[in-house]
Amino acid sequence: MNLPEKDQKNIWHPYTQHKTSKPAIAIKRGDGALLWDENGKEYIDAIASWWVNPYGHSNKFIADAIYKQLTTLEHVLFGGFTHEPAVLLSEKLMEILPKNQQKIFFSDNGSTAVEVAIKVALQYFFNKGEKKTTIIAFENAFHGDTFAAMATSGISFFTEAFQGMLIDVIRIPVPIKGQEQISFDALAKVLKSHNCAGFIFEPLVQGAAGMVMYEADSLDKLIKICQKNNVLTIADEVMTGFGKTGKTFACNYLTEKPDMMCLSKALTGGTIPMAITTFTQEIFNAFYDDDINKALFHGHTFTANPTGCAAALASLELLQTNEMQENIARVNKSHLEFQKHIESHPKVTTTRVLGVIFALEIQTESDASYYGTLRNKLYDFFIENGIIIRPVGNIVYVLPPYIISDEQLQKVYEVVEKALEIV
Repeated sequence: MNLPEKDQKNIWHPYTQHKTSKPAIAIKRGDGALLWDENGKEYIDAIASWWVNPYGHSNKFIADAIYKQLTTLEHVLFGGFTHEPAVLLSEKLMEILPKNQQKIFFSDNGSTAVEVAIKVALQYFFNKGEKKTTIIAFENAFHGDTFAAMATSGISFFTEAFQGMLIDVIRIPVPIKGQEQISFDALAKVLKSHNCAGFIFEPLVQGAAGMVMYEADSLDKLIKICQKNNVLTIADEVMTGFGKTGKTFACNYLTEKPDMMCLSKALTGGTIPMAITTFTQEIFNAFYDDDINKALFHGHTFTANPTGCAAALASLELLQTNEMQENIARVNKSHLEFQKHIESHPKVTTTRVLGVIFALEIQTESDASYYGTLRNKLYDFFIENGIIIRPVGNIVYVLPPYIISDEQLQKVYEVVEKALEIV
C-alpha cells in the first residue's frame, strides 16, 4: 500500500469532498520553491503552500534557529510565565508595526488571531458598559473557520450549515474601482441602523475571494467613518502581512491605522503554527482593571510557544535583509511584465498585481464556482505540469515564495498561459 492509499484509510483533509476527490499527492521533500512527491516528480510551489512559505522550503537559517531553541526550551505555559523569545519577538514587532500598535496577544493560526480580535472588540464595549454586538465585514471576505472568523466570512457554502448560530454580522460591498461610493454609503447606512462594535477587513487584497484588490485611499475613508462612529477597526493581515503586497504590511499603504491587526501564515516562514493579534494601548486599557471579570479570558495551550517565537524572529530577520527585499521587487517586476503580456489575451477579462501577488480572471461560460468544473480542470492541468496553483473558480493567481528563481517563475507563467487553451 503506497502513501496516498494509507492516507485515505485514516485522514480527513481540509476543504475536501473525499468521495469525489483524487488521492492526496504524497510530498517527500522540499527545497526552495520546489517540492518533490514520492515518485520523484518535481513541483514549483507557486502559492507558497497557502501563502505561508516566503523564504523557501527547508530554509536552513530558520531550521537552525528552531533547532537551537528546541535544545534550550521547547515550550512552557504562558499563563503566569514568560520567556526571552516571546519578549524579543514582541520588541521586534513593535519596531515594524504601525506605531499605534502597542500590545500583542499570541495564538495559534489565522482563524484564532481573528477570533481574538472579534472577542476583544465585543468585550471592549462590554467592559465600558456599552452594548455593541454587530460586526461589519466585506462581502465575499474570508477570515477563517472558527466560529467568529467564519461568521465574518462571506463565502456562503463555507458557512451555510451554521446559519442562525453565528454572531451578528452585516456585510458591505468592497470599494473596488468605480464602486467606492456604494461601499461608503453602505457603511454609513449600517452604522445608523446597528450598534456596531467593529469593522474587519482584509486590507487591499481579498485573498480567498480571488485576490480582489482595492485602493488604500478607499480603505482610509472607511476607517475614518468608523473612527467618527466609535467603531473599532480590525485589519486581517494573515495573508497580506510580511511583504506580500510589497510593503511589510498592507496597512503601511494607509494614512489611517487600524485599532487591531491579525498576523499569522508567513510569521514563522511556514514552519511552526503561530499567530498574533495586535492592539492599541487604548484597547488594552479597557481590560486593565481591578475587576478580574474585565480581563480577556482567552488562551491556547501553545500560546507564545518559544520554538515558534524563534522561528518568527529568524523569519523577520530574513524579511528585512536587502536580498529578500530585492527578491520581492524582482517578483513584482516579473508579474508586471507578465501582466502586460497576458492582459490582452482573448480569454482573459482582467488582471491585477500588487507586490508578489498576480491574478487573472478567465472569461468563461462554464461552471466558474469555487470548486466548479473549470476550477478542477485548471487545477489538474497545473498539477500535471508540475505547478502547484489552486484556482478560485475562474480566477488563477500566483503568490510564490520570494526566493523563486526567474526561470521557475517563467515556467509558472508559461503553464498559466497554456492553461488558457483548455478553457
